[in-house]
Amino acid sequence: MTCCIERVRDVAVVVLSGNTLDAGNSHRFKKEIETVIEEHNKVVFDMSRMLFVDSSGCGALLSCLRRLNAAGGDLKLCKVSRPVRILFELIRLHQIMDIFNTREEALQAFEQQQR
Repeated sequence: MTCCIERVRDVAVVVLSGNTLDAGNSHRFKKEIETVIEEHNKVVFDMSRMLFVDSSGCGALLSCLRRLNAAGGDLKLCKVSRPVRILFELIRLHQIMDIFNTREEALQAFEQQQR
């Protein structure tokens, strides 16, 4: 899974390029995203292309959140597809991670945290 990374002010916006995050690629995802997490403490994952996430994928996302929180940062998700959103709500991941409809909303949430 390759990721496109864009810096918006002090936030790294990462567009996840694959359409699945599962046991087959979650380890590779964590390795690829490691540098982003080390260099930025505010990260947004744009999940607009993601159609399926399994428990390993959820674990990978939670791992990123934990690492960012430990460094005083945060992770926000945006543009989550309906099937993935349903899964997140089913396992209550939406209560742990901030999920926004748009990239702009996620970026605004970081700005509001600074105030």
